[in-house]
Amino acid sequence: MKVTIADVAKKAGVSKTTVSRILNGHLEHATEETRERILAVIRELDYRPNALARGLKQSKTNVLGIVLSNLQNPFWARVLEGVEDACRSMGYSLMICNSNEDPDLEEEYIKGLQMRQVDGIIINPTMKNFALYEALLNYKFPVVAVNRKMSGLEVDMVVMDNIKGSTLAINQLWENGRRNIAIMLYPFEGVSPRIERIEGYKQALRNNGAEIRDNLIQVVPEKKGLIKEATKELIRKSPDIDAIFSTNNMMTLEILEAIKELNLRVPDDIALIGYDETVWSKHLDPPLTTVSQPAFEMGELAAKSLIKKIQSKRSTKPKTTVLEPELIIRRSCGTK
Repeated sequence: MKVTIADVAKKAGVSKTTVSRILNGHLEHATEETRERILAVIRELDYRPNALARGLKQSKTNVLGIVLSNLQNPFWARVLEGVEDACRSMGYSLMICNSNEDPDLEEEYIKGLQMRQVDGIIINPTMKNFALYEALLNYKFPVVAVNRKMSGLEVDMVVMDNIKGSTLAINQLWENGRRNIAIMLYPFEGVSPRIERIEGYKQALRNNGAEIRDNLIQVVPEKKGLIKEATKELIRKSPDIDAIFSTNNMMTLEILEAIKELNLRVPDDIALIGYDETVWSKHLDPPLTTVSQPAFEMGELAAKSLIKKIQSKRSTKPKTTVLEPELIIRRSCGTK
């Protein structure tokens, strides 16, 4: 049965007029406690006002929402800097949400941002809420996807050339004489950067005349400690490994820890290249070679793209912006 504004008002113990005012952004007529109680009931009943469902708003709030998949990753701190700089320069505020790769939490945040009448949303999607993403776009709600491609949907995207990033890394290791190169990845689960990084790895090996060895491709669940144990097991079973390509900066430190616990040295025994430049990369011993991504630019472009979409009076064809990675060469890759 369809939930009505009367149902929300009854459960929250307020009038329909009060609920309507909150939905339309007129917050000065209710206390904070009342506002939060109404919003909680709206979420509980999953109430979707007709105007909101059609993507219509009574007024602009000059507030954007951003839903990220993992704020623990230092990469996203730089992305957020870019988003916030663009918002500030263009007169917008920002609401930040972290789904932590949880699709239920992602859905809750997206609906919550809509209820709070944000003008648009930047999303680094979990890729597990396709119907929700599709509904947002069908309602003409302004959305920009960042870092991960939302395949099959007509949406603006700002992404990286991950195939090139992997190719740069593998070619560098090959030039340094490494021939048995392993790659560590988190499960693909429709996440485009992961899929593209393994593709770049395979392409680079083929282009260098090498075979693809399945035992050197390690897909490990995204849980603390598992990468370290998987790395140790891999090296024990395949002692000819002379290089490892880490496809995420969160896993790189675990790989280094595993190598150290096996009493091996980087790069003498095993060369290493990591994905994403961090503040600590150059301070490791030896300094870490990384595939650097223009994270700040990604955030800045995503915010500007979303604001342009919000301010535009015409519907425009979705645009995909692809940014280029750069290889920062340091001693960990075996370069003298």
